[in-house]
Amino acid sequence: MNDLEPLDPAYVADVLSRPPFVTISGVINVRDLGSYPSTLYQGKSTKPAFLFRSAELSGITGEGKSQIQALGISKVFDLRSDTEIHKFNSPLPEIDNVEIIRAPVFQTEDYSPEMMAKRYRLYASGKTEAFMELYSQILDHGVSSFGTILRHIRDNPTEGCIFHCTAGKDRTGIIAAIVLKLAGVDDVIIANDYALTRVGREPAREMIMARLSREPLFASNNEAALNMFTCRHETMLAFLTLLQDKYGGVESYVKKHLEFSDGDIEAIRKNILVSTNSHL
Repeated sequence: MNDLEPLDPAYVADVLSRPPFVTISGVINVRDLGSYPSTLYQGKSTKPAFLFRSAELSGITGEGKSQIQALGISKVFDLRSDTEIHKFNSPLPEIDNVEIIRAPVFQTEDYSPEMMAKRYRLYASGKTEAFMELYSQILDHGVSSFGTILRHIRDNPTEGCIFHCTAGKDRTGIIAAIVLKLAGVDDVIIANDYALTRVGREPAREMIMARLSREPLFASNNEAALNMFTCRHETMLAFLTLLQDKYGGVESYVKKHLEFSDGDIEAIRKNILVSTNSHL
């Protein structure tokens, strides 16, 4: 499958109609992180209808708001920066009985022209090494954001939540990987979940390309723009290796950088995992 070519619409429609994809009208790339088996705890898997990931919610429809409520989601964690929200005119929605929590990974000062140019060049290369540099930046800058989400999971075992960035790929993919890794989900399964964004973002392909065309680096380089949105299985496997080699593994990262205790981690696992038979 060529990352740069459009996918067959019938294939996309079929994949999007089945789990782990979830329909929220006006939102793309929505997935339930439940029903993934744990290798740490035999007979356990991640809790369905508890943790969701997606792209931005700015275009959510009235029907989509009802769907979010029906899913039992009470919190939305928005990982986008203020700069993105203003630049793309994509404000936060208002949804009855759902709290929208701003948890930007990057702050306004991280969006200087120089820093954005460097970040875009890394994305544009499409190389695994470039994504590892970017993902290391996300781990370093996302301490507060990821801590906020993990504290919610620790303290609210019955409250579903959804977290998102703009496309639901990189920042969202990193916190999804952290959560799944804490739950003991196998690396290959985590990488497969990450790679599903290839299909999940397809309905917004034209909008994404139109946005990128406003950036000088991508305006005349379609391949560079598409490279920015590659989501290859091997990229996530490389990230999980990076997490182990540079940060000492997920538990070490969560304890040293997010200042969580062993007890916190156990509470998070308890709230994420359920007996596999309980949701069959």
